[in-house]
Order: sequence, then structure tokens, then C-alpha cells
Amino acid sequence: MKATKKHKILVTSALPYANGPIHIGHLVEYIQVDIFVRFLRLIEEDVLFVCADDTHGAPIEIKASELGIRPEQLIEKVYNEHVQDFRDFLISFDNYHTTHSPENKHYSDLIFTRLNDKGLIYTKDVEVTYCEHCKRTLPDRYVKGKCPKCNAPDQYGDVCENCNAAYKTTDLIDPYCVVCKNKPIRKISTHYFFKLSKFSRKLESWLKKNKNLQPEIKNFVFNWINNGLEDWNISRDGPYFGFKIPGEENKYYYVWLDAPIGYIASTDNYCKKHGLKTEDYWNNKGSRIYHFIGKDIIYFHFLFWPAMLLGSGFELPYHIPVHGFLTVNGEKMSKSRGTFFTAREFLQKYNPEYLRYYYAGLLGSKMSDIDLSFNDFRKKVNNELAANLGNFCYRVLNFLNRYFDGEVKGIDSNKKLIGEIKKLAKNIGKNYNALNFNEAVKDILHISSLGNKYFQDNEPWKLVNGDREKTHRILGLCVNIVKNLSILIQPILPNFSSNLQKQLDLLNLKWSDINFELKNHKIGKEEILIMKMEEKEAQKPQFPLSLKVARILDVKDHPN
Repeated sequence: MKATKKHKILVTSALPYANGPIHIGHLVEYIQVDIFVRFLRLIEEDVLFVCADDTHGAPIEIKASELGIRPEQLIEKVYNEHVQDFRDFLISFDNYHTTHSPENKHYSDLIFTRLNDKGLIYTKDVEVTYCEHCKRTLPDRYVKGKCPKCNAPDQYGDVCENCNAAYKTTDLIDPYCVVCKNKPIRKISTHYFFKLSKFSRKLESWLKKNKNLQPEIKNFVFNWINNGLEDWNISRDGPYFGFKIPGEENKYYYVWLDAPIGYIASTDNYCKKHGLKTEDYWNNKGSRIYHFIGKDIIYFHFLFWPAMLLGSGFELPYHIPVHGFLTVNGEKMSKSRGTFFTAREFLQKYNPEYLRYYYAGLLGSKMSDIDLSFNDFRKKVNNELAANLGNFCYRVLNFLNRYFDGEVKGIDSNKKLIGEIKKLAKNIGKNYNALNFNEAVKDILHISSLGNKYFQDNEPWKLVNGDREKTHRILGLCVNIVKNLSILIQPILPNFSSNLQKQLDLLNLKWSDINFELKNHKIGKEEILIMKMEEKEAQKPQFPLSLKVARILDVKDHPN
């Protein structure tokens, strides 16, 4: 598969919120995107992978206040933790930025001004949810109640997690303040609105024309459009951590306005450092923008964001792949049930590439939830990674070093096997490109199984005593299969691939190096790269508790 080199490709993953750690549910997306980007680099596409911490909003301001620190201190601490977690899980961002940046302020003001100049923004008085006890307007995530559409309890004030309906905080039935649990009141406040309703036809047209978007997602969005789009409140009252709206003293951009603009800002931050032009990605009909997201933020990315881009003169996304949620051992992730693990907790017990491999084996192009079953996890690592892929690569290199001093000369001309592997490699490329990583994994394992069978059937340990020359050619073909596997598996297992290529004394192989032309070459020392997991690790992992000792300084009656 050769690169077209026709497009500048920009790939983004959803911005993690800067109020807590990365967990294994988040990692579904970041691993998915990283695999895709690594594949694009392998086929030598011109690709840029950017992301940023989503740092604004009342939750940040409230949490910082609780901790007795400034919001800037909180987001800096969380940023450093996020960067370390991503690095340790081998997520290869070209640029990881923050939405609390000069670039994001510039583009937020630019887009707001352009929309305002076109008459697409107006102000009006609205009812807001106000907590008299906390003395503040309650943001979406700080008021809960029953969903006004499906009546599901304990839903946030913006989107129902049960039926995906979007609504206003004032629509909630039996609302309560998340901070103090008191019932809030309604107040009148003047707010800025974006005329989303004006974009119904244009959004519908874009959805119909874009053949990349998942059909099931399109149907969701068409239903929302057909039911009538409401104009979007893009401002929030202080106290609030974010960018002030130009000319205002106590009104801020709603976090969902400046968060996706963070994609542009992160691109701009990278371009400034590398002598590139941001407009080559965001104002170029030849560019391709991929936004990877979870199914909980479809409304924002398929309606608000493209409408803002349309209204302010930026290119629309080429594709918005949507993935489902993660369950653990068949249950929703939950701290109380012991099925919630941070990325850091997971790293204390497991090799991060094992999780990359497990997720890859489950991820397809459809919006399906995936389950992390620890029993299945152990079996896949032991039976597929260690016993199949790792074992084949190690035994081939070990045999070549032991009997032929690591030298590859000619190769066995087994046209049937070579033809079958070439065909499988082509399919693997197509499946990586189509985001069907589960199918790519099956074919990679199939190639490894074919290599194992070929090695086993030829019994080189017997043949070497009678026909060294033929044995050497058989090993030559096997080493070529190992080399090809090191490239095919690289998007999923970058460290394994890199270490395997070092053992082969080959560096920086590209997709175009998938062939059977490795001859007259000497390999290095082999090592076992994948260890089997212990049986006890099949159980739900018990992570260390964080125990703290406290001294009671004062006791008072609670005011309520």
C-alpha cells in the first residue's frame, strides 16, 4: 500500500478534561487513534496528530477552589499527569497542547467575531439554574435531575446518558445542586446565543454528501435536525474559569465553544514551531481532518462544531469516527464495584502494549461498546501474543543464530506461502485504513500461524543435519516473514516492533518494506520479547489502596 501524498491529514482525539486522571476507558480512544496515525506514518502519508487538555469551565474553577489553589495550578498539575500517562501508553501525539493558551484565545475571539459580524450571534434574557446556597449559577455538570425526555434519574444538565437527548439545565425534572444537594432556583440572566437553527439545511447537506461518516451516527443526527435545532447558548456567568467574551466583565465563553477550537489552536501551536501554516490544514480543500470521539459527544461534534466551522470559514471534517464505551468484566466502570482503573494503576501491573493489543482486537469501524474481560485479556496475551507471534519470531531468530551465525543468504521459493502472505498483508493495510483493527489483528495472527506451521512442517532441527543449504533457505523465508510481521504489527505494538527490528538489525522499516527481499544480511542477538501472564492475573486485578491518616482539628454542626 503506497501513500498518495495528495493530502495534508490532520487527526485529532477528543480533549481530555483537566479535572482528573486518564483512565482505561479514555484509553480506548487514544489507543485507537494512535494505531491509525502510526499506520498512516508507515504508509508515508503527510499526517499530523494533535490534541490538548480541555481546561475551562466551572468544574475546574470549583475543584481548584475546593483544593485551595488557583485553576492555573490545577490544570498544570493535571496536564503533566496526562502527558506522562499518554507517553507511557505509547500515544504518539505530534503536539499535545492546552485550551488555556494564547492560540486558543486568538481563535476563539476570531470565530466569535466572524459569527457575530455575520449576524449569527445575538443576546437574550434566559432563565438559569442558580444555587442560593453556593451563590452561583450552576453549570450543566453541577445540576442533576430526571431527564425531561426519558425520565431517567440522576442525569446531568446538558445531555442524558440514557437516551442521548440534549436539553437545557432548566428542563431537568426535580433538579438538585451536585455540590450541596439543595434544590436550585431559577434566575434571569442575559446570554449570548449562536444561531444553530440557521444551519439545519447546510448540516443536512454535509451529512448526506459525506460518505465516510458511520450510517448509524448519521441517523441519530438527522433525527435531531428533523426535530428542529435550537439556538445554542455560548456564554456562562462568572465565577467561571475561561476566556472572557470581548467587551464583557462577567460573561465567559461556554467551555464547549472554545474546547473544539482547541483542535485549531493545537495545530497552530505546532505549525508555529515547525515553520508550517495552520491554514494548510484548516482552510484547505485538499486537507483531510479526522476527529475521533466517543458516542457521548456526538451532538457537539456533528452539529455545533461543523456549524461554527461553516459560519466562520473553516474546512469541515473529512471523517468523525465514533467509538462506544468500555465495560470491565461485563460491568460499567465503577469505583464501588472495583472495575474503575486509572491508566497509572493499570501500568503498575501490566505491560501497556498488552492493553493496546487487546483493544485493537476488539475495535472495528462501528460504534460498538467493548468489554475488557481480564480472563480473556490473559488468554489473548498468552495464546496469541506469546505463544503465536512472540514464539514464532523468537524461535526463528534463535535457530538462525545457533546454526547459521545469524546470516540470511537466499530464501525458499515457496510461491504459495509468499503469495498468501502478500494477499493477507494487503488486507491488513485496507483494514487499518478502514479502522477495522479487529480484522487486521486476525490476519496478522494468521500470517504468524502460517509461519509457525511452515517452520514446524519443515522440521529444520532434523533437516539441518542432512541438508544445511535447504535448511538455510527455509530459515531465510522465515526471517522475511518475521521482518514483515514487525512492520504489520508496528501500529499496535510499537515497542515490540522496534525491539524486534533491532534484533533483525533493521531500523525504521516502512510499509513499502513488506516484501521477501531480505538476503545477504546478518541479524543481531535474539531475546524473548513477550512473556506469558501468570494464571492468578486472570482475576480482577487488586490495585494498591491509597491510605491516608488525618487529625481532626475542629467539629461543628452542619449548617443544614
